[in-house]
Amino acid sequence: MNLRKYFEFVRFSHTVFALPFALAAMVVAARGWPGGRVVGLILAAMVCARTAAMGFNRIVDREFDARNPRTASRHLPTGQITLASAWALTCLSAAGLVAVSWFINRLCFYLSPLALAVVGFYSLTKRFTDFTHLFLGIALGLAPLGAWLAVTGRFATEPVVLAGAVVLWLTGFDIIYATQDYEFDRRAGLRSLPVRWGIAGSLRFAMVAHALMALMLAWFGRVAGLGGWYFTGLALIAVCLTTQHALARRQDPVSLNVAFFRMNAIISVVFLAATAVDVFGR
Repeated sequence: MNLRKYFEFVRFSHTVFALPFALAAMVVAARGWPGGRVVGLILAAMVCARTAAMGFNRIVDREFDARNPRTASRHLPTGQITLASAWALTCLSAAGLVAVSWFINRLCFYLSPLALAVVGFYSLTKRFTDFTHLFLGIALGLAPLGAWLAVTGRFATEPVVLAGAVVLWLTGFDIIYATQDYEFDRRAGLRSLPVRWGIAGSLRFAMVAHALMALMLAWFGRVAGLGGWYFTGLALIAVCLTTQHALARRQDPVSLNVAFFRMNAIISVVFLAATAVDVFGR
């Protein structure tokens, strides 16, 4: 078995987006290091949930991917991975999330099927709503919320605010990413905000979403009692968001790739680093 092929199939490198927010929520919830067992279980749950979600996405979108020049070289359209093995990976990952949740706490276990339903539902939304990007945001917004519940076993204001920030962040940068497929989505009858409002209009909406995200992160810092290091990181995140939109307006493949992957990877890592330094530095 070629493991690298399966890592590429589920875009394992994109774990860098949601995972740092989950780890930041974990650190704040524990007010420090929660212990190796909790960290290991959170990491396992994140990997299982994301693999199940991406596997399902690739399966249900395989026919569209085969017709889109940008995605025609993906693993299912080209036969590098069989449909049966894709389903096996997806189902095993879903079962893995439920199993891992059992070892975390009762609340996480009971909520794990709902989490799977939410992250899977996103993959169907381009067929019936222009706000498909929002559903992706909601799916990834579960990461910090789930990490908080894993540590504390209860809901609170802080993780809900942070989850809201992640929803807005993902909504905004998925809109930017979707501008690449504007022509194909329009011809294929798929729904998105770029198709609905055009590229310029959807990018303005993404900018508003990211401005609101910055405000939500500031709110999170206040309710979580974070200090100077955290807000210094937030200032750097604001610079990255501004740079991302400047690059997105160019609408060339290289700039879009930098805007989508590099800028957002920096944002998530900076957020984790600033939060961790603030918490552990006290």
